[in-house]
Amino acid sequence: MIGFKKNQDKTRKDSKSQTIRYPPVGFGVPQSWKEVERYALNAPFAYAVIAEDPSTATKKYFLDEVNLTQREGQVYTYILDTLESELTVPRGEVDPKTYFREQARRIAVKYGIKASQLAWPKILYFAERDLVGFGVLDGLMRDPNIEDISADGLRKPLFVYQRKYENMETNIAFNEDKDLDNLVARLSHMAGKHISTAFPIVQGTLPGRHRLSATYRREVSPYGGTFTVRKFREDPITITDLINMNVIDSNIAAYVWLLMENRSTAMVVGATGSGKTTLMNALLTFTRMNSKIVTIEEVQEANLPHNNWTALLSRESYGVVEDSGREIGLFDLVKTAMRMRPDILVVGEVRGEETYVLFQAISTGHGGISTVHADDVGSAIQRLTSKPMDVPAAFIPFLDLVFTVRRIAIPTPDGGFRNVRRVLSVDEVVSVGNYVKMFKWDPVTDRHVPSPLKNSVKLARLSRDLGLTVAELADEIARRATVLKWVQQKGIRNFKEVSTIYEEYRTDPRALSDRAYKELGLIRVATESGA
Repeated sequence: MIGFKKNQDKTRKDSKSQTIRYPPVGFGVPQSWKEVERYALNAPFAYAVIAEDPSTATKKYFLDEVNLTQREGQVYTYILDTLESELTVPRGEVDPKTYFREQARRIAVKYGIKASQLAWPKILYFAERDLVGFGVLDGLMRDPNIEDISADGLRKPLFVYQRKYENMETNIAFNEDKDLDNLVARLSHMAGKHISTAFPIVQGTLPGRHRLSATYRREVSPYGGTFTVRKFREDPITITDLINMNVIDSNIAAYVWLLMENRSTAMVVGATGSGKTTLMNALLTFTRMNSKIVTIEEVQEANLPHNNWTALLSRESYGVVEDSGREIGLFDLVKTAMRMRPDILVVGEVRGEETYVLFQAISTGHGGISTVHADDVGSAIQRLTSKPMDVPAAFIPFLDLVFTVRRIAIPTPDGGFRNVRRVLSVDEVVSVGNYVKMFKWDPVTDRHVPSPLKNSVKLARLSRDLGLTVAELADEIARRATVLKWVQQKGIRNFKEVSTIYEEYRTDPRALSDRAYKELGLIRVATESGA
């Protein structure tokens, strides 16, 4: 049974002893708790409530859903039972939720259920949630402020990572093995994966491109099944967002824009949850819109606006006998991608033999970007040159940039701390043990401090390739920084819109930069005059 604080028994019987399948719902906040924030998830049926326990100052995330009366519970049960027995797979492409609503109404008419006498939208909400949605997780999956949802086992509360309040306990817990096992199995099937006692670990992509990692029963997790859902943003974070959040500044962005446009290679290093993939996606918007990009991942997390983009995903073996479908790993995919003539090869995360093939690719002039788990540029290069990656030291200079990103706690004006993500440094790689730090984050001022551009090894190389002086490249970076500030000032942040701006700059840099200078100048004058 799925438990909620102050929840009722979800199984009752009517006068004819028919079992009523009440859906598990989240109830409101206890009276002793203080509501801090409330916002709609699926109004008027589901709301998120952030509340604080006055005695401990602990904040908790409450899923607050409407409840069903006994009569509504009977109809809900009848609708679900009938749909499960009568629903057929539609022919052709249809929206599953629209199809479900139509079939639910058809059954109501067919069996004489008078929707006008009931709270039909409420019944339909729960039936749709439990048959074609994510069940008890549906409200959490709708919350745009949640990044991760995790279940750690039986009789343990679900936790969410809420962008504003970070890790929070919820009012949802699984009190019976069958409820947790059923949900894990359901999520796995929604991801198109098989999970069982023979194959108790699953990684996959849920509808909406959310990332799923799950374990089944007590095969590998002693407290029962577990799962973590890393939610996918339909509107991904862009360079503008990163500048607004001070993850990077406009000077870093302009410097990287110039280098990435000229096929520089890069690696983003950091711990789990530090924002490596988010930064990688944002950096890729600096590449030409018509560039041939091939992404290689175990679970798809890349989200690019480019039209000429091929996404490849690894595949586990799906059998136990010798002639069953073999595993297709990242190594196989990198080799396959090389036959696609990519301009830029993207490997979501390197950690094995595929790294050697990636470096072979970038050594022949292909652009490349990837992520790796490491603390800084030194430990990243050490991992690359050690087993199982085994990249020869002679190949390391083909890597141009290393971004170190980390989630850290910074002080707040009220004397507390808040977790933020920051690019701690941007380093140019010369060789093993030889790195030029071009930007460094200062924790005292919370600003990124640049090094003189004349120290840049990569800009010196680019000046030779383009026939420009480093001073001319520095002027170009300054112009691009102004354009980025203008984009930020105008609030242009959608990843397709910012990519269009970058492409417009490549077509006519003088016109766009003149416009940016002019409009920023007008804005500054208006501000100084108090207008």
